[in-house]
Amino acid sequence: MEYHFSMANMLISMIPEETVLLMHLGGLGDMCLSESTILSLSQHFGGKIHGLGYTRFLGLFREYFAAIHAIESAKWLYLFSNHPSEVTWKGIIFIGKDRSGEMRKRWQSISRDQLIFIEMYPDEAFSGPHPPAPHTRARVGPALHIEDYQLAQLEAYHIGAIKKIITPRPRNRVLLYPEAGFAKSKWHPDNFVQLYHRLKKRNLNTNIFESFGLKLDIPEKLTIEDLSDMKKCFEDGGIFVSNDSGMAHLAGSCGLTTITVFADFDPVLWRPRGDNFVLRQSSDRVNVPAIEDLITGMMEPKT
Repeated sequence: MEYHFSMANMLISMIPEETVLLMHLGGLGDMCLSESTILSLSQHFGGKIHGLGYTRFLGLFREYFAAIHAIESAKWLYLFSNHPSEVTWKGIIFIGKDRSGEMRKRWQSISRDQLIFIEMYPDEAFSGPHPPAPHTRARVGPALHIEDYQLAQLEAYHIGAIKKIITPRPRNRVLLYPEAGFAKSKWHPDNFVQLYHRLKKRNLNTNIFESFGLKLDIPEKLTIEDLSDMKKCFEDGGIFVSNDSGMAHLAGSCGLTTITVFADFDPVLWRPRGDNFVLRQSSDRVNVPAIEDLITGMMEPKT
C-alpha cells in the first residue's frame, strides 16, 4: 500500500497546484448524459480540470479536460483507502452515486476547496415517480430528464449551468444497431434484420451494425469496436435506430436523429439528447412495419 501511495505522490507532483479533479465512473450512456454538466464545470474552472474515470468514455469528451486518467491504475487507490493521504487537490468534483456519504467524506479530506457532488440520477430513476430523495442537493423531482437533473444541482455551488447545443445532422441514411442482450423485453435482433431488408427494398441508404456478441448473416454489416471510430462514423449523420443503450446516447450527442425502443426505463428521464423519438414497448406500436413507416417519413430526399 505504501508503494501505491508513493506512486500517487509522484503523480500529484507533476500536476499544477490549481488543478481540479473530476471523477465520473459511469458508463457510455451516463457519460453522454453528463456532457452538459462537465461543459459547465470546465467553463467555470477555466479548463483546469483533470478527468478520472474510464478513459474509453472520458476520451470521447477530451475537449473539456486538461488531462484524463484511467481509474484502473493502481496510483489512484489512495482515493478509496481509509488511510490518511498526504495528497491533496485544489478541488474535487464527483458525478456519481454515494448513498452513504462515506466517499464524499473521504474526498473532502483531500480537497482544499469545498467538494462538489453532483448526483448522477435520483434514486427514483428506475421506478415510478416519487418525491426527490432528501439527501440530494437538486431542487427537482425525478420527472426531469437526467441532463436537467444534474444541471439543476450546480446552482448550490454558484456554478452557471450551460446546456450543450447539439446541432442536428442530416437524416440522409439509416443506421440500425441491434444488440445481443439477455433481457427478453428488448426489441429482438431479428426485428432489426427484417427492418434492414425492408428498407433496402425501398432503396434507402441503410446500414446495420454487428454489435459485440451478435452474429449477423448480412455481408454488408458494419463492425466498429472503437468508440472514437464510431463517433467519427456518426459525423456523416443519419437516423439511428436501437434499443435504449449507451450507443443511442452517443448517437444523440453526436447530432444523429435517434429512434429508441424503451422497455424498462422511463424515457422522460433517460431518452437520448438531441433530436429523438422514443417508443415504449408497453404502449406504442413497436413492430417492423410501424418503424419502417416512421423512418421513411423522416428521411430527407436525396440531393
